[in-house]
Amino acid sequence: MELLIEYQWGIFIVAEILSIFALLLFGFFRYFLVKKKLSLLFIYAFLALVGLEAVLGILIYQYTGEFSTFQLVITIFVIYACTFGIFDFLRLDRWMRRKVGEWRGIELLSEKDYYILERNKDPKLKAKKYRWSATIHMIVFLTVQFIFWSLGTQGFQEMLSYITDFSWIEAGTSEQSPYPTETLYYIGMIWSVVFIVDFLYSWSYTIFPSK
Repeated sequence: MELLIEYQWGIFIVAEILSIFALLLFGFFRYFLVKKKLSLLFIYAFLALVGLEAVLGILIYQYTGEFSTFQLVITIFVIYACTFGIFDFLRLDRWMRRKVGEWRGIELLSEKDYYILERNKDPKLKAKKYRWSATIHMIVFLTVQFIFWSLGTQGFQEMLSYITDFSWIEAGTSEQSPYPTETLYYIGMIWSVVFIVDFLYSWSYTIFPSK
């Protein structure tokens, strides 16, 4: 375990490099060699590497008993890969097949792909999609914020006092906030701003569908 802790960032960086390499090989075999089944092996390799990162974070947390920046980074990567990353990957996959197909003069999109592309232009469907993404973002945001606050407070009553009195925000320091460390304080505050902007932007498709 001492070796894992000492080289945790190195292991994480190597795993990320291998993940990117696996995605590149997936693209090469899927779009250029048109080997769909073989390309799936590299997706499985990517998922295995994501799982390895999650296990590494859990093992180090169990050994040290501390939620450090390392666990935070892994948590963000894993949550993204399991939520928004899936939809981003599907959109990128269709975009790549369309562009590579146009470049090679062959058809790589199916009728279902064209149906999805056309359907995504529907303002009502787009609004629904953004409502779902905003809801998922809210759930993830509140869950992670709860974890941060639980590490920096003594219980629900203390959390409630911070919710009902936001004067600690004006102080601008982690010592007077519900966050346990300065790093988590800044991450939590920046993420709060990003969440508010993303939430308002996502719901604008419902409020102003024609825009």
